[in-house]
Amino acid sequence: MAKLLNWAIFNRKLKEKNLIIFTPLDIRRIFGVSKVAATFLVHRYTKRGLLKRVKRGIYALYDTVVPELYLANKLYEPSYISLEFALSYHQVIPETVYEVTSVTTKATRRFNVLGKVFTYRKIKKEAFTGYSINQQRGLTFLIAEPEKAFVDLTYLRVISNKKPISRFNKEKINQTKAFRYAKLFNNNKLISIIRTTFL
Repeated sequence: MAKLLNWAIFNRKLKEKNLIIFTPLDIRRIFGVSKVAATFLVHRYTKRGLLKRVKRGIYALYDTVVPELYLANKLYEPSYISLEFALSYHQVIPETVYEVTSVTTKATRRFNVLGKVFTYRKIKKEAFTGYSINQQRGLTFLIAEPEKAFVDLTYLRVISNKKPISRFNKEKINQTKAFRYAKLFNNNKLISIIRTTFL
């Protein structure tokens, strides 16, 4: 089967499926080939310069521009964009943030992929919520609501013994919603900070 999958067929099928980035497992599912055949195909087309290796086990068509926010969700799952990047995105803080920051229920990680830095900070499973679905170039990605990004960042600063951020637009944060999200972390210091921040 792998021999029958010439580049034209391979390329066309991926584009029909709108697979911007994919894994060998995706290739197995789409073409019904074995694990060995899928790995062979991906390796062969990467070596020929037709695919690019985004990260170990994740690939993209060489001529495809991968939207960074979509990529952020796919690089390390489960995750959603949060912290400084989300606060900048929602215009809660004035700074432009170039590193794409996310939270995850898995271990903290940092990746330098396609010339961009992606960081992932671990939070409790109980607090893995408070995000919405947005779009970038027609592809969906998950990003924290302003309140959740603020609480996520405050929590991580609290457990690292750092001061909470002080420069932010309070009008962009709903205090009731932020307090509700803070309680998910079951951390009294965090709850106290969120409660007093808006007094």
